[in-house]
Parts: sequence; structure tokens; C-alpha cells
Amino acid sequence: MSERHDRVDSLVSQMAATFIRTEANPNPLITVTNIKTSPDYQNSTIYITTVPEGREEDALVFLRRHGGAMRHYIMKKSDLKVVPHLNFEIDYGERHRQHIDDIAKNI
Repeated sequence: MSERHDRVDSLVSQMAATFIRTEANPNPLITVTNIKTSPDYQNSTIYITTVPEGREEDALVFLRRHGGAMRHYIMKKSDLKVVPHLNFEIDYGERHRQHIDDIAKNI
């Protein structure tokens, strides 16, 4: 992956997190854990988790409903030539990692 691709991922991730912090209800707390942008910069998948656990579907409903507003926010606040279409997914890998950490603490 190129340095430019990493910069775009980082910028979109930070701006998405800022948008969520200002626009979303803090219950559940939505955290951006990862982002993957397509090689042509047309699509980005933003991976999220929530606190408390189990509220991911509620968060996805909010994010999918407000995805257009988030994309518009990124267009206004960044100098990207192409702002990717945003998709949202639950980061199950992060949940599994946290579960393994809990098990390791109890051993």
C-alpha cells in the first residue's frame, strides 16, 4: 500500500471519528477501529465497535442513515480530490481480541 493510500485512510478515519463524536448520541459510544479504502479511492469501509458491547446494530443504523452527511462533512473539511463512498461494518476482530485479552488476564 502506498504512502498516499495510508494518508487518505488516516484522514478519513480521523474525520469520521470527529463526525461521530459531534453528531452521534454517546450511548452507545461508537469507536472507529479500522478503515480500508479501495485502490481507486472510490469506496472506504469504516470498521467500528461500541461500548457497551451488543449495541453495534444500533450504531450501524445511525451510521448508514448519516453516511451521506459524514461524506459531505469530509468533503468540506478536507482537500481530498475524491472523497470515497462510505460503508460501515462491525469490527469483529477487535471484539475477539478483547475477549482473548480477558481470558489471558484470568489465567
